[in-house]
Amino acid sequence: MRTLAKLSILLMVAWQIAGPSSLLAAEKDLYDYLWLDPDKKVYVLQNKIYKKAHSVYAQLGYIYGLSSDYTDASGVHFSTGYYFNEEWALELMYNSYSNKFNDAYQSLQSINQSVPFVRQLEKSYGALAVWAPFYGKINTFNKIIYFDWHFGLGLGKVETSSNALTVASTTTADNYRKESYTGILGKTGVRVHVNKRWHVDLSYLRTTYQAPGPLLPNRAQTDKWRANGDVIFSVGFSF
Repeated sequence: MRTLAKLSILLMVAWQIAGPSSLLAAEKDLYDYLWLDPDKKVYVLQNKIYKKAHSVYAQLGYIYGLSSDYTDASGVHFSTGYYFNEEWALELMYNSYSNKFNDAYQSLQSINQSVPFVRQLEKSYGALAVWAPFYGKINTFNKIIYFDWHFGLGLGKVETSSNALTVASTTTADNYRKESYTGILGKTGVRVHVNKRWHVDLSYLRTTYQAPGPLLPNRAQTDKWRANGDVIFSVGFSF
C-alpha cells in the first residue's frame, strides 16, 4: 500500500510538471512548423457578407459637375439595375442637371462686354454594363465596413443647350438652343454597404459625345469629341 501511495504521488507530480510543458511545446511546435516551411502559402478567402447575385437595386443621388468653366452644374441622379451574378450587372440611369452662370462668366461679361461659348448638359440617360470584380472590408473604430469597387460602360442620349449659333454674332442676341447627341457613358465607383439592404455609392461618371463648336464667320462648324465629368453621391436599396 505504501508503495502504491508513493507511486501515485510521483505520477501526480510528474503530471503537474509535464502538463504545462506539453501545452507550451504544442504552441512552439506550430511556430517552428511555420518557419521550417517558408514556401508554404496560405490563402484566406473572405466571407462575402453582402452578396449581389440575382438582386435588383435602385439609387437616388446628388450630382456635382466638374467640367464647365463658366457654369456651376448640379443635379439629381437615378439609377436601377440587376446583378446577374456577383460581378456583372445591367444598369439603367437618368440624370437631370441644373446650371447657373458662375463668377468667371459674370466677370467676362462685365469686364469685356462679351460672353463665352457655353454648352451645358440638361439631361442624360442610358444603359451600362457594370463590372464589380473587387470587394473588401475596412476595420475602423472597431467596426468593419464592407465595400465593392465597380466599373461601368455603356451608351446613352445626352441632351444639352448651347449658344453655338449666336456667341460669335454681333447682330444677334445671345441665345441657347436645345441639342441632342448620342454619348458614351463610363464610370467607376465604390459601394459601401450599410446593411444587407441599404448602401451608399460614390462614383465618377464620364459622358463623352461628339458635338460642333461655335459658329464662326466664314468658317464651317466641325464636330469634336467633348467630355463631361460628374461626381455622384447616391443612397441605394437592394432587394
